[in-house]
Amino acid sequence: MREILDLVEARLRTALGEPDARADVTFLGTDRIEVLRFVDGDVVRYATLGMSAQPMADPTSPLADPAKGPRAELVLSVRAGLADTDQVLRPLAVLAASPQVEGLIVAPGASLDLGQPLWPGAPFGSVLVAEPGGLVEDLELDAPMDPVRFLPLLPMTHNEAAWKRVRGAQELQERWLSQGTDLRDPLRGSVALD
Repeated sequence: MREILDLVEARLRTALGEPDARADVTFLGTDRIEVLRFVDGDVVRYATLGMSAQPMADPTSPLADPAKGPRAELVLSVRAGLADTDQVLRPLAVLAASPQVEGLIVAPGASLDLGQPLWPGAPFGSVLVAEPGGLVEDLELDAPMDPVRFLPLLPMTHNEAAWKRVRGAQELQERWLSQGTDLRDPLRGSVALD
């Protein structure tokens, strides 16, 4: 487990530089989840470290495979200095622990709902899991283990999350794109919806 997390941290450092801060959170009955903060000009990125230590397992499966199954870490990017986004550390750790706690398999197109703002005063209480590979490349592991995928998180307002449930992730992403939505803006309002 530690070997995998060392490789994951090395991949994050290669892609994002040196973290300028880190915090760890432990929930009862789960492995420790760390959240690393990387600053890149006017963008701050938060990346989880620990979610990929174990493969995500199908909650309906009677036996979890200790090696095979999807592995992932979460990455959130926001504009720095506009809101107290450092308060997102615990909510991100909660999302990263959800495969262990709730038996979820976190994959692109999924919504993850916190039931509370991502940080104090945030207009977002949930995130859309986006496709990996853009910011941080997948990390290949020795067979039979699946690669670690670094999944970007796109904050959603309450209205966007409700619209996504009805219309789907693809349509919401197309709406964001067509409206020129700055998904890194921690203060942005909801995109115009039908």
